Amino acid sequence: MKPHLTPRQAEIVRLVSLGCTNDEAADILKISPSTVDNHKTRAMEAFGTNKAILMTRLALKYRITSQNDKLTTREKRLSGRKGDGWN
Repeated sequence: MKPHLTPRQAEIVRLVSLGCTNDEAADILKISPSTVDNHKTRAMEAFGTNKAILMTRLALKYRITSQNDKLTTREKRLSGRKGDGWN
């Protein structure tokens, strides 16, 4: 059964699945790293896990994110990352 996520939790799950740290996700979303951590924790609870990697696998399974997803140009600029995720 697909877990119910808030829109913000889904954003966090997507960024985490692309390899973003809490600090990078916070910079992208313009929120604090502790808020990112809170949303990530609630999302992991919704998935029934306490492991980010398992949450990512389940997010792929339930099509919350995809292997073709990449950080947008804006997201890369805000996070300071050069990679697109998944590479």
